[in-house]
Amino acid sequence: MSTEVASPADVAVAPPTNEAAEPTKQPHKLERQWTFWFDTTKPKQGAAWGSTLKKAYTFDTVEEFWCLYDQIFKPSKLTGNADFHLFKAGVEPKWEDPECANGGKWTVSGNRKTNLEGFWLETLMALIGEQFDEGDEICGVVASARQRGDKLSLWTRNAANEAVQV
Repeated sequence: MSTEVASPADVAVAPPTNEAAEPTKQPHKLERQWTFWFDTTKPKQGAAWGSTLKKAYTFDTVEEFWCLYDQIFKPSKLTGNADFHLFKAGVEPKWEDPECANGGKWTVSGNRKTNLEGFWLETLMALIGEQFDEGDEICGVVASARQRGDKLSLWTRNAANEAVQV
């Protein structure tokens, strides 16, 4: 007897053709909304910091997450000097945002061909799945493609709260 495991691509279900024969599947709602952002870190000369930061998509279901991740938001799809961000909806990935203004960040270096892609996916799933004990203290995560080495940074709300940071 074999057991098949659904892949992320199998999660998005097309609407049934015969609604009487098959009930409509309800999306799997997340506890909160999340927003993907994109940024190229080389703005035009004289442009303000953050001028290249673009809000890409806000989602609140597992199905939307997998569709976005599979099609767009993988670090291997980043060009040099670009970032993908996943932050709680309503929080901008800027230190000037009130939710981030007193925060800090944890950073791990990696490389897109080896471990960064795995770190990114595991962190995204932990965030949207509310797996962090101090989830309210986390603002979001950033995957950064750089020539000198790629990075993944987890942004927190309150750097002064050392116990929560650790």
